[in-house]
Amino acid sequence: MNQEYSYGAVIYKKENELFYLIEHMTLGHYSLPKGHIEKGESPEECAIREIKEELGLDVNLDTSFSHTITYSPKPGVIKDVTFYLATVKDGNLVTQKEEVLEAMYLNYEEALKILTHDSDKETLRACNSFLQRKLKYRNSI
Repeated sequence: MNQEYSYGAVIYKKENELFYLIEHMTLGHYSLPKGHIEKGESPEECAIREIKEELGLDVNLDTSFSHTITYSPKPGVIKDVTFYLATVKDGNLVTQKEEVLEAMYLNYEEALKILTHDSDKETLRACNSFLQRKLKYRNSI
């Protein structure tokens, strides 16, 4: 059994509510940004690089949240994907056409509905709960 590792982030912004950046991939599914780690790279560096490559964005990565999913993308392969949180620091949203058809900010309900894979939905649910607690605590100080 081969083991693969990927890292990414749930990118969010807060306006009057939380919005999450969802990718529509060239393979047809809707997903969260992530990608394979390269030799010599830390998990955090991988997540930041993948977001820059896929979306043209520089992000502030928040590792106080992490959520790992495990699945088999093909026979004989087990893949662990760890997601962190991120907010956009700089850059213009420009998708990597080879992988991403479009990217859009959606509110929680819309994002949850459009994500294709249950594992991504699980990640978004965990992230949204974490952010709701974090933001509620911050607002009560």
